[in-house]
Amino acid sequence: MKRSLFTAFALSMGLTLLAAGAPALAEAEPVPPLALRGIMQDLGRHMQTVTLGISREDWTLVEKTAPLIAQHPQPPLMEKTLILAFVGTDMGKYKSHDHKTHAAAHALAQAAKNKDGVAAIAAFQSVQTGCYGCHQEFRKPFVEHFYGTR
Repeated sequence: MKRSLFTAFALSMGLTLLAAGAPALAEAEPVPPLALRGIMQDLGRHMQTVTLGISREDWTLVEKTAPLIAQHPQPPLMEKTLILAFVGTDMGKYKSHDHKTHAAAHALAQAAKNKDGVAAIAAFQSVQTGCYGCHQEFRKPFVEHFYGTR
């Protein structure tokens, strides 16, 4: 009987505290997006441009766009520090995805310069695979960590 009363009391207190905190949670300011989000959006646009360039065999466009993928901007130092702290012990995996993607984007630029469609498509597939691998491993936990469950 004592245990049931204690459980009911604890549950009641928990719900009261949750209800009291609910207005504060509803009024909380949204977390501003990290600079990395803008960098990723730009990379998405560059990937679409490369897809268009390959489909039109516009090798000049592909050659011009591939370095924008390979040498994309880095987040500001403070943000980069937060990201690297989040990645933690998975730093090797994170850097491996990044290195593969950068190397493939450089190969894409070279293939486009040579007007070699087959090599450009293969290199672009490697770029996409590098992006996909990183997103599969890190995107969901990253978004949950930095933005909550949006």
